[in-house]
This record gives sequence, structure tokens and C-alpha cells, in this order.
Amino acid sequence: MATGTDPAGDASTSSNDGATLEKVMKSNALKVILLGDAAAGKSKLIERFLLEGYVPHRLSTYAVTIYNHVWKKADGDEVPVVFWDTAGQEKFNKLHPSYYYQAHACILVFDVTRKLTYKNLDRWYKELQEYCEGIPTFVVANKIDIDYKVTSKSFNFATKRNLPFFFVSASDGTNVVKVFNQVLEAALERKENPPDDYYSQVMDLLQEGELSGKETVQV
Repeated sequence: MATGTDPAGDASTSSNDGATLEKVMKSNALKVILLGDAAAGKSKLIERFLLEGYVPHRLSTYAVTIYNHVWKKADGDEVPVVFWDTAGQEKFNKLHPSYYYQAHACILVFDVTRKLTYKNLDRWYKELQEYCEGIPTFVVANKIDIDYKVTSKSFNFATKRNLPFFFVSASDGTNVVKVFNQVLEAALERKENPPDDYYSQVMDLLQEGELSGKETVQV
């Protein structure tokens, strides 16, 4: 179930430009980020998975769009999720570190009709590892509906790095639910069994300092 309701229970309006991070984030939520070149179909994949009823929250300060979701597991338990989309900042070739902060899983997207989006996966993956080393990462080849023959081709990027790989279509829904469910399972596992992450520890200290109004240590 996707929702545009903030954690306090207030209904969202149709326009969420300028929404604050505190209003749309849930402290106990799974955080799933999407990476890839502009127009690779990242937003469309999220929207296809969520179907109707979602209201994206646009955070202009961070140049991201966040989608709230409640994931219902097979055992009936409900888990809050926030999907982070780059909202165009990927055009600048590097994302703000806050995009990666406390992420539990990543979907790395390329467009099968544009070779450059595939070549750029290496750059995105290196940046991801810089901030979230070892994070569960799923590689998806999007827009296969344009030419299904592409599914007979081999894409070695994922194989070389031992990453899960899927052919998907945000347009007709091929494999979208399957991918997202596996991503959420992996994200939950990482959240429940977090690795030692120096970067996240530093960010936590900085955040605590900002909230308390105290000076933070230099790192």
C-alpha cells in the first residue's frame, strides 16, 4: 500500500514541493534508493510497483523525490518503506552524500535502448560502494518492451560483480513486482543485521549535533 500520508497522520496535498525530510521519513522505515542515468526509467519503475494511491514528496533542498510505502510481507507483517529517486540531480554526475545515508538496498537501472546508460553503471556502482559498501544491489535492464529480443543478450556488468540481474519493463510491468519484493527482502535483512559502517556512524554523530544544537567533532 502506497501512501502520501506523513508520519504524523496528516493527509498530503497534491503538491509536495518543499516537503521537509522529517515529515516524509519514518525512523523505522526501510530505505531503498534507485541509481542510474536520467531517463533510464527509475521513477516509472517505482510508480509501476506502487500502482495507484501514491503521492511523491519532492524535497527541493536535497533534490530528491521520496515515495512512502507500506510493504505487506507474506506472513502478514507490515513494514514501512521509503523509496528515494534522484529527481534529476544525477545529471550532475554525482549525488549528495545524504542520498546514500542509511540506505538498506539499491536498484541500479539502465535503459536497454541507450548503451551509454549501461556503460555508466560502473560509475554509479563505484559511487554507491564509496558510501554504502556491500549494500544489496539489484541491476535491472529496463524498457525491454521496446524490443523483447534484447532479453537474449548477455550483460556482464552484474555477472562480474555477482549482483542479481533482471530484465524489466516499467511500461508493461514485466518482473517489476518480483524485483521489488526481492529488494525489500534484502533491505529488511540488512536493516536487521547492519554492517559496521564508519560513514553512517559519522553521519549519525553529525545529525545528533545538529538536533541538539551542540558543536560536532571534526572528522
